[in-house]
Amino acid sequence: MEKAGGSRPSLPRAQTVQLSGEGSMTSTPAPPVFKRGNSIQLPALPRLIRFALLIALDVAVFWLLNRLASLGYYPLMAAVLIITLFVNFVLIRREAYPLRWMLIGLIMMGLFTIYPIIFTVWVAFTNYGEGHLITKKQAIDQILDLTYLPPSGKAYSWTAFRSDEGDYALWLIDAEGNAYLAKPDEPLSQPQPGEMGVGPLDARGIPESIEGYRRLNQIQAATDRNLKNIKFGEEGKTIQIRSPSEAAELLPLYVYDPDLDAMINQETGVVYKNLRGTFTSADGKTLRPGFIEFIQFDNFRDFFISPALRGPLLRLVTWNFAFAFFSLLLNFSLGLFIAILFNDPNFPLKKLIRSLLIIPYTVPALITILIWRGMLNPDIGVISRFLYSTIGWSPQWFTDPWWAKIAILLVNLWLSYPYFMLICSGALQSISEEIYAAAEVDGANPWQKFWRITLPLLLVAVGPLLIASFTFNFNNFNLIYLFNAGGPPMAGTPTPAGHTDILISYVYNLAFSGSRGVNYGFASAITIIIFFIVGTITLFQFRYTRMWEEVGENA
Repeated sequence: MEKAGGSRPSLPRAQTVQLSGEGSMTSTPAPPVFKRGNSIQLPALPRLIRFALLIALDVAVFWLLNRLASLGYYPLMAAVLIITLFVNFVLIRREAYPLRWMLIGLIMMGLFTIYPIIFTVWVAFTNYGEGHLITKKQAIDQILDLTYLPPSGKAYSWTAFRSDEGDYALWLIDAEGNAYLAKPDEPLSQPQPGEMGVGPLDARGIPESIEGYRRLNQIQAATDRNLKNIKFGEEGKTIQIRSPSEAAELLPLYVYDPDLDAMINQETGVVYKNLRGTFTSADGKTLRPGFIEFIQFDNFRDFFISPALRGPLLRLVTWNFAFAFFSLLLNFSLGLFIAILFNDPNFPLKKLIRSLLIIPYTVPALITILIWRGMLNPDIGVISRFLYSTIGWSPQWFTDPWWAKIAILLVNLWLSYPYFMLICSGALQSISEEIYAAAEVDGANPWQKFWRITLPLLLVAVGPLLIASFTFNFNNFNLIYLFNAGGPPMAGTPTPAGHTDILISYVYNLAFSGSRGVNYGFASAITIIIFFIVGTITLFQFRYTRMWEEVGENA
């Protein structure tokens, strides 16, 4: 017993076990119980190995972060840094021990799911796109590399020499026939054969050899990527290779003024100020390349109020909603009609015909869309030729805006009605026949039974699927792109757009296939707008789904 006022560590109690067939009792110690607060210490060697691997990982990530920073990939650098800190937390902190079993999956989710979403949001607030793909520092460095030949500058013919250590020298001959030896960071010299290691001259006055250097032929010199970047001669009067046959005393064409945030042309004196990531002069001339710059809500503002984009965007948004709505209405109506038709137990050959009607759902949509595109071809398509031979006229499925939209809805109807036929067939089986019997007693006709019983109870079951179908069709890129790529094209639009384009295909054209240059920033902004549109519609439709459930409960 424990003495009053004292305490002692609790020891595991002995367990008394009755052995069958014997009258004796044996006691065995119980396994130790680890209470909260106790910790299981790993052996020293595994812990050292774990920390050594973690340190090696951190060093590798530190090198990668420096590399990403030098390239200007700051969003990816931030993502890698956050993931690395998270990995360190999980591997070091004991309370995060359960997360170790999910660590690889969490890293993949962060890199390939969360990071692309965050990066898309970041891009939406920038001018990232054609001509603006690099950082400001990289753009300034490229512009400052441009040179010009001042009026007082001299031009030379040149021959290159290279040492085994990778050092270069030029033999220069000016217009008067004077020869010079040029090396980086050294003044020009005029050595004679035998001086400074210069060997005998050939018929053109070029040394056959220079001590420590090897003469490069024209092909070797033209393919050497280092030569054009080397400045020969002393500082302030350097000579650079200008062409395969000419070197000259070139000067930087532009200088950067950080106070004005502008480039100044030293030859003409024109000032190019930073305007949304592009150095632009007062008369509208620009310097390339531009650079990525944060432009706040300009992309969203252009989407809503830009006069140039208002016309095509208004038509695109209207058609996008109409396409999703009419696709859902037609597909659901045809699928429900077939399901009700085959719900009659006396319908002949029901199983065979139902199996045949499911075939469009089993064929990959890619193949089906391409087949329909061929059948509607105005020259060789089966449907077009049949209509023309029968009634002497065939719709212009690919050139007329209205018939192109009808063709899109027709192909989508073929692709989707089997799906609604299947789900409606299953949902109809859940409606009790007793309800219909009671309605018949009350004198309800078939039309009233459909509107008052079948449809409300059916919507309770398929309502969420209808919402999912509307959302899918709102972003049904494959159908639009594969059938006619959004055509026919709209005339006079500042960005590429077609009459059957929906927002997602328009975003694709902006981001990847724009003939006037891609615009990732604007495309990302539209993507975010699409997300909020679809989210709002989904929430709105879920409200009505709850209303349908209330109808079903009261039925």
